[in-house]
Amino acid sequence: MSLVELIAQADERGLAASGLACLDRCVPLLGGDDEALRPLWANLAAGGDPAAWGELLDQVRGKLGVAEVVDDEDVEDEAALLARRMLAAAPAVRSAPEARIWADACSVASLQIHRLLDPAEDDASSADALPQALNSVRAGGAPTIEGRAQGMSPLVAAELRRQISVLELLAQHGAGGLRRALEVSTEGRRVLRAVVSRRARGRA
Repeated sequence: MSLVELIAQADERGLAASGLACLDRCVPLLGGDDEALRPLWANLAAGGDPAAWGELLDQVRGKLGVAEVVDDEDVEDEAALLARRMLAAAPAVRSAPEARIWADACSVASLQIHRLLDPAEDDASSADALPQALNSVRAGGAPTIEGRAQGMSPLVAAELRRQISVLELLAQHGAGGLRRALEVSTEGRRVLRAVVSRRARGRA
C-alpha cells in the first residue's frame, strides 16, 4: 500500500508511532539526545497507559525546550522550525482521530525537513508537491505520493521508505512491531544527525 493508504488504515497505536518516528528522526534539530523520546515510545508498548501520554509529552517538551513555537521571522533555520512544530503539534490525548492528523502533518514535515537538509540536488517541483500529493490522494486523486516523489534526492527518498516501513511494521505486528519500528527510526536519526553535523561544520 502507499504511504497515504497506510496512514488511512492505521490504528491509534500505528498512527502515534508513525508521527513519533518522524519526530524521533528529526530530534537532532531540536538538540535532543537519542533517548529524548524514549518515554513516549515506551507508552506505545503493550501495557502502556494511554492516559499517561499527555504528561509524558509535556515532560519531553520541557526537556527539549519546546514550550511554544516561535514565528517564522524569529527563526533562521526552517528545518528546525518544522521540527519544533512537529513536537508542539503532538496531541495531548492518544486517540486515533487526533493521531491521524498528527501523523499526516509529521509525514509531510519530515519529508520537507529531509529535503531542506539534503546537499544533493533534487527536483524542486516534485518536493514542493508533497503536501498537495497527500491532499490529492486523501481526496481520492489518482497520483500516489510515491509517484509524485520521482526525482527526489536520496535523503528524501530514504525518509519516505522509512515512513512506509514503520507503518507496515505496526500494521502487521501491532505493539510487537514497535522495537523494529524504533530501529528503523534510530537508523534515520543517525543519518540526519550526521547531515546536521556536516552542515554545522560548513557554517563554522
